[in-house]
Amino acid sequence: MTKKLILLVEDNPDDEFLTRDALRTGGVSHDVVVVRDGAEAVEWIFAPETATPDLVLLDLKLPKMSGFDVLERIRSNGSTRGLPVVILTSSSEVQDIQRSYGMGANSYVRKPVNFSEFVRAVQALGVYWLTVNEPAQPLVN
Repeated sequence: MTKKLILLVEDNPDDEFLTRDALRTGGVSHDVVVVRDGAEAVEWIFAPETATPDLVLLDLKLPKMSGFDVLERIRSNGSTRGLPVVILTSSSEVQDIQRSYGMGANSYVRKPVNFSEFVRAVQALGVYWLTVNEPAQPLVN
């Protein structure tokens, strides 16, 4: 199986560590690139020299540019419109959930407080989005 690329957009080092550890523990051995703010995420996604990620795990509360702004940029560009974006956040606000789906998020996962629940949630995300899901392919004219 080809290694896939996960872009983790997370400003909290503890949550980054937990997410990486959960992926590793769950046997999700794909490459993970971490960016710390929304502006860096957009820059990385659209930089011509970087590979397009196979999955974006996106926090909502980010410095410089919110997760909503990042999601809007991803969905407004034809080359990234089909990119799987999972909101991985501590927010359980109904408005955030509705807004995320309304803007085109593929999934919304609240970060569980309990570590074992967090591990299970992140493992399930990795397995589903990188193994089970059939990603959209760009149309060739």
